[in-house]
Amino acid sequence: MLPRLRRFAAGLSRDAGEADDLCQTTIERALRSRSKWQEGTRLDSWMYRMMRNIWIDEIRARTRRHETFTDEEAGLGVGASGGQEARVALADMDRALARLPDEQREAVLLVMVEGWSYKEAAEIVGCPVGTLNSRLVRGRDALMALLGEAA
Repeated sequence: MLPRLRRFAAGLSRDAGEADDLCQTTIERALRSRSKWQEGTRLDSWMYRMMRNIWIDEIRARTRRHETFTDEEAGLGVGASGGQEARVALADMDRALARLPDEQREAVLLVMVEGWSYKEAAEIVGCPVGTLNSRLVRGRDALMALLGEAA
């Protein structure tokens, strides 16, 4: 599950160092709270929801401290493998994802990147399925437009 959590963390934070910190915090909290996980429910969904909540708390704390987000270019190397064309395409996708509103980026990451169903992603985010679907459609359309600009 760790590679998937790291990928989601990298998508949320857009910074490799922050993604690692987010993963570590999530795993630590999950271990401390393991008695709260209900047998028979999905552990991965529980972990994703926990990670998302930790990230939201971090963003709120930053806002209160008047800090800014990391540079857009910080996450360009995430998942890069293969030739130069693959790295360029990944960089274009990463920049486009970074320009999406947080709610749309979360929906796109959970459904299109991580492969969660709409229902599962809605549970992770804590919204109705219809809301998640709207966010996903708007996010996907915005990505298509942004990537069209990059081409």
